Amino acid sequence: MAVFRPLSPVAARWRFEDGSGLEHLNLRPSGDTIVADSVIIGDRGGQPYGVRYRAVCDSLWATLSLDIETTDGRGLNLISDGAGHWSDATGRSLPEFDGCIDIDLAGSPFTNTLPIRRRDLGPETGAVEFRMLYVPFQSFEPAVDEQRYRCLKPGLYRYEAVDRSFTADLSVDEDGLVIDYPTLFHRIPLR
Repeated sequence: MAVFRPLSPVAARWRFEDGSGLEHLNLRPSGDTIVADSVIIGDRGGQPYGVRYRAVCDSLWATLSLDIETTDGRGLNLISDGAGHWSDATGRSLPEFDGCIDIDLAGSPFTNTLPIRRRDLGPETGAVEFRMLYVPFQSFEPAVDEQRYRCLKPGLYRYEAVDRSFTADLSVDEDGLVIDYPTLFHRIPLR
C-alpha cells in the first residue's frame, strides 16, 4: 500500500512537454472536503485555450463536484454524490456517467492524483481499472474513459488506457501529485 502524507495546503505547477501550456494548482483541505483550484493555459489541436477549474472531493478523494469555465465563456458544472452518480447544475441526472467516481481533464496532470490517492494503490495491489468522467478541452463534452493504474513501486505508477492506446509511467511526490508524466507534463519548481 502507498503511504502519502496527510494533505496540507500545497501549490504545484506543470509545464506541457511540448511547450504549449502551463497549469497552476492550489490544493487544500477544507472542512470535510479537499478543494483543487487550478488555471490552465494551453493549445490543443491547434486551438488555444484558457481554463479555470475547481474540483471538490470528499475526504477520501471521491469527486463531489467539477466546475470549469473558459476565457471564451464556455462552462461546465457537474455534481456527484461521491459514489459515481452525476447530475448537471440544473439537477438533471446523467446516468451515462454512473460508476465514474473520478474525473480526468484533458489538459491536467492533477486528475491522475485522484484515483491514485483514493485507492491508495501499493505494489501488492496489482492493476486496478477505473471508469473516469473525462472532459476534453476542445469540446467540453464529457465522456466515459476507462483507465488502469498500477503502482510499480512507491512513487511510481503506470497509467494505461484500457483500450491500450496509451501508457505512461508517472512519478508522484509524497502528496500523490505528478512530478513527471513522460511526453505530456513535467512539474516545475515554484520559487
